[in-house]
Amino acid sequence: MINDLYCTAFLGVGIIASGSLQHVISTVKETLDDRDLTQLLIFDDSTGKQIDVDFRGKTDDVLKRLGEQFGDLSSTEGNHQPTRPVGRPKLGVVSGEVTLLPRHWEWLKSQPGGASVTLRKLVDEARHAGGKQSKIRESQEATHHFMTAMAGNFPQYEEALRELYAGDLERFYHFIDDWAPDIRNHIKKIAANSFPEGKELAVENLRLLPIAEYPRPN
Repeated sequence: MINDLYCTAFLGVGIIASGSLQHVISTVKETLDDRDLTQLLIFDDSTGKQIDVDFRGKTDDVLKRLGEQFGDLSSTEGNHQPTRPVGRPKLGVVSGEVTLLPRHWEWLKSQPGGASVTLRKLVDEARHAGGKQSKIRESQEATHHFMTAMAGNFPQYEEALRELYAGDLERFYHFIDDWAPDIRNHIKKIAANSFPEGKELAVENLRLLPIAEYPRPN
């Protein structure tokens, strides 16, 4: 639903509007003429990708086309909720088979709570760690998308991109410090989750790759 999609609109290097897609479209249609609208760029805050908008017609016409493009989920979400069974929910665990070496079993059995409790904790910790890495990767890709579109020709763009993937927040901020304020601040906003919590990766021994070898966002 376009009310749940948050974005930012740029005209040149300046921000014109920010908020829900519906709010942004209504704002720019009221304040900009047709010539400015053709130069306007709107970016999805969550992905960093540009949103293509057909501004022909009135505001309602534009919003209607966007609603068809993104789908109105409000009418379907309420109708497809799973039916909860009556009664107390089941809180048990599911049994299964795990094959380990003897030394693994000995270590598991020596842990507080025994093998089953320890295995469940290890699985939960692995899932939590994987979730953090996924969040970092998604934020890096969104930042990469936006930087390429709006700052690809800016000085020290390649250096900033290297530090984004190296995880060095201080050096990343250093390289974008002289960029246009609205673009720089928006990059900081969408890159907020791009860096490991509580640490910055050392880059003294990092092999600086050519820009073509860095991960490309999907």
